[in-house]
Amino acid sequence: MKQASIIKPLQRLFFLAAFLYCLCTPAALLAQADSTAVTDTAVTEAETTEADLIAPSIELITVQKGDNSIDLKAALKAKVKGTFYKLPLLKITFIQVTDTAEKVLGFLITDNQGKAVFHVKPEALTADNEGKVHFKAVFAGNKAMEATEEEVTIKRARLEITPVKEDSLYTVNVKLVDIVNGTETPVKETVIGVFVARLFNPLKVGEGTTDESGEAAIEFPAHLPGDAKGNLTLLAKLDENETYGNLETAVVQQWGVPVSDKIQDQPRALWSSHPPLWMLITFIVLMVAVWGHYIVIIYELFRLRKEQPHAPAEIKN
Repeated sequence: MKQASIIKPLQRLFFLAAFLYCLCTPAALLAQADSTAVTDTAVTEAETTEADLIAPSIELITVQKGDNSIDLKAALKAKVKGTFYKLPLLKITFIQVTDTAEKVLGFLITDNQGKAVFHVKPEALTADNEGKVHFKAVFAGNKAMEATEEEVTIKRARLEITPVKEDSLYTVNVKLVDIVNGTETPVKETVIGVFVARLFNPLKVGEGTTDESGEAAIEFPAHLPGDAKGNLTLLAKLDENETYGNLETAVVQQWGVPVSDKIQDQPRALWSSHPPLWMLITFIVLMVAVWGHYIVIIYELFRLRKEQPHAPAEIKN
């Protein structure tokens, strides 16, 4: 009887443990395969890939020169996480768009600043009946970046510059004409700036507004430093015009003060790389005095460290 009473509780515990094990163990369920699962995964991966692509942008600027040629200036950049980055070593294709077709002018690789300047000769330009030309800059994209393009339309014009010297006065005469089918028409009431080419950015020396004949006279300052022969590069510029874009023309004139470009040893002075001897000697004496104190202190510290401490004397009663 005692043995039977012991077996029954053990059986109950065994069945309870087996029941709990069945509840806790996951079972594989068989179901019909979803035929759209692969398609949904492919779509998700495609959306993720498109979202990861960088979206660059092109800035296209036209500059009409005095010889009727045009410079196409393109700048390629992209905004990533709120910061703009310049994109170097990428191919930009320049295209001229007409009413009937698109003519590929050529391509360039962007420099370290993400810029490219394409020069279009006058014989390669084709204007419409209104004297307008339409250009396009295209970046085809790659595995990391999307494709992008930029278009600009300008009207043909030419800016002329003529230096005039009367006695000791220098004057720069500028003229702006509109060109339609070979016919030149003066452009009035337009502000033209006169600059002098410098190492980094042109130096503005004056500006004038064209009259009925499209001309303006700007007084030029004297005694500006030039090269070794006194030559100055004079620039006449029209910037960011809504109709003509940017126009620029240049001429070299011997109106500057000659500045030698030879490397010569300059005398000792406070503002040069060779200071006066008295200043150099004073500096050396002060440095020797200051560092001499440091050397003496370090020497004394090492000397004290090497000395053995005295043994305490024995106390006799």
